[in-house]
Amino acid sequence: MLTFEDKLALIEEFPELTRKDVSLNRVNFHFEDSLYEKTTVVYHLHPNGNGFVYTGSLDYESNPKGLVNIRDFSADELREIIRASIDHLATEEEVAPPVEQLWKDAEGHSLMLIEEDDRWNIYAGDNLEDSFGGYDEAALYLREEGFRRR
Repeated sequence: MLTFEDKLALIEEFPELTRKDVSLNRVNFHFEDSLYEKTTVVYHLHPNGNGFVYTGSLDYESNPKGLVNIRDFSADELREIIRASIDHLATEEEVAPPVEQLWKDAEGHSLMLIEEDDRWNIYAGDNLEDSFGGYDEAALYLREEGFRRR
């Protein structure tokens, strides 16, 4: 197991991280160039060797806050997870554009069905007409009202 000093020396190999001493002799390391509000990469590294690395949504076994305990990590494992964390915070997530569908009825009226924030919203012009939790539910409503996809 790496000592506190070993972990500090290894983490300080990453010039993009900024050290910040916190209470109880613990140390945090921040990635100031993060594209997100979150900047902490190493959280509460303690002289007893315990500490955490932020992995967010990466494929690591983390707690609900996206933190992985690094107490028993080898040097290679620690370097790998820190690099992954920095890369994660430096990479903009691809956000899929919302799905938009035009629906028309027999009289020529049109409504837009748009996926927004995990909801399916129906708009008449700029006015929100209705909102549904799923596509099938929204499409059923539109069909029942006499609208068809165009």
